[in-house]
Amino acid sequence: MLDIECFTYLNRALESSLSPIVVFATNRGVCTIRGTDVVSPHGIPVDLLDRMLIIRTMPYSMEEVSCRRRSRRTRATPPTANDRSHLTLRPCHFQIMQIMSIRATAESIEIEDSALTALGDVGSRTSLRYAVQMLTPARILAETMGREQIAEQDVQEVDQLFFDAKASARLLARSEGYLK
Repeated sequence: MLDIECFTYLNRALESSLSPIVVFATNRGVCTIRGTDVVSPHGIPVDLLDRMLIIRTMPYSMEEVSCRRRSRRTRATPPTANDRSHLTLRPCHFQIMQIMSIRATAESIEIEDSALTALGDVGSRTSLRYAVQMLTPARILAETMGREQIAEQDVQEVDQLFFDAKASARLLARSEGYLK
């Protein structure tokens, strides 16, 4: 919760030649700005609010919620006290495939349907970020093999060559003395 002094500082920072990109996330309605008696939408001063691009977010659909419930049931181990990964909404397999298809099109990468399915599997198992990062090495591998399209075997080979962040952390945790 920001107060009027923070908003004043941000306003001044946004006027500089090296102005930062500031992202606000709020669920506040019309309320008072902290440190004042002024009522404003989202509790943000109107002069700062005028400079913002407001993006409306929508609640999760029933399909997304049911996908989350399925992935929660398929979890191999129960969450630990400090593990909050079970609280995040992870995209479903088909959503990952849609995102990967859009990303491949945007990057002018040709990809076979079987490779897209394999990337969906990888993204479901690890993370969407890791699956997206696999596109470039898979494309390079396909080009090295003289193909214009990424094939399923390219995705599998790249998945064997690289580790996602969680797999890397597990590997380091198991190797005694490595981090000492």
